[in-house]
Amino acid sequence: MKKTLLFLVPLLLLSSCKKEENTSSSSDSNEIVVTDLINREVKVNKSAKDRVICIGAGALRLYSYVGEINNIVGVEDIDRDVNANVFKDVSRPYYDINKDYFKTLPSIGKGGPQAQQAEVEKIISVNPKLIISEYNDVNKANDLQSKTGVPVLVVGYGKESVFDKKVTDSINLLGKVLNKEERATSLNNYILDCKNELKNNATKSKDEKKSKLYIGCLGNWGQQDIFSTSSSFPLFDVNDIEYALDDTVKLTNGKIEEEKFYSLKIDKLILDSAGLLKFKETYTNKKANFENMDVFKNNEIYLEMPFNAYYTNLEIALMDSYFISSVSYPSLYTDDDLIKKYNEISKNFLGVEYYDSIKSAKLSYGGFQKIDNFDEFIKNV
Repeated sequence: MKKTLLFLVPLLLLSSCKKEENTSSSSDSNEIVVTDLINREVKVNKSAKDRVICIGAGALRLYSYVGEINNIVGVEDIDRDVNANVFKDVSRPYYDINKDYFKTLPSIGKGGPQAQQAEVEKIISVNPKLIISEYNDVNKANDLQSKTGVPVLVVGYGKESVFDKKVTDSINLLGKVLNKEERATSLNNYILDCKNELKNNATKSKDEKKSKLYIGCLGNWGQQDIFSTSSSFPLFDVNDIEYALDDTVKLTNGKIEEEKFYSLKIDKLILDSAGLLKFKETYTNKKANFENMDVFKNNEIYLEMPFNAYYTNLEIALMDSYFISSVSYPSLYTDDDLIKKYNEISKNFLGVEYYDSIKSAKLSYGGFQKIDNFDEFIKNV
């Protein structure tokens, strides 16, 4: 009877755990049960962290922020083969830093925007113990887990960029299964500290006349023109930015009507520099329309660094948040302050000060800068 009671106690404790809790102990001391980002309960062996693969947009990036890169045993072609890297002209820091290691690893499939499904045979061939996926589909995740016999743990991003709760939850979840809880907590606390600092800086400048800002060339699966924008841009919202878009402006698929754009009262224009090549053609063909706008007459044009490439580069999105803050509240920042902050951010996410390398990416055209003569600048793009 004593033996039976001892067995029942941990089972009763397990069944009483609240559904919303992210983790619980398994009856096997070598296993934990976690709830992933699409509310699937997944049983993971503690040794699984030693042989990991990541599939889907941004999964390997999230892993790289928390886990040990040397425990990755295979990668998608988009992260191992430069010829398959459709984002090779835009910085993906997790890839840039680790590409020499990634290219030594076997392929686990094509990956990238065109990949329709996981390549099960290739995945099985590298003998993973844990699959981290960005698949936002319960059936798809369960099917892969069933076919491979390997736990599939789904992580995710969300609409609020680096500040999204899904990012926080994903980092915490990875910390738990990879035995990196201290690292995960530290990174999430850093993001929160930055968010609070940005909000405080906006509050400090509340008595200053606010500039109306517009974000253009905002990337979404490829280069976009100046008319690609947002009326709920998280990097604006965290900085309490006043949008040049008013309530009367309606966007279609994230784009403003061209004629409506020319009528906007924009004090400062921020361009995502990944879209400059696409915008160059529009600017060249319709130069007079742009030159009639005050923001072009006053040369109040700024470049942010592209942060969307196979989902969100969180460290670059955070850097852009500070850059945008400096555009809106210039009295609070010096160039040295910003560079110091950019390096601090990359060190916290990636373990190295990486600002100079991010800035030199081919299609970033320098990024993080004000263009004093846009007409001359765009000729050289």
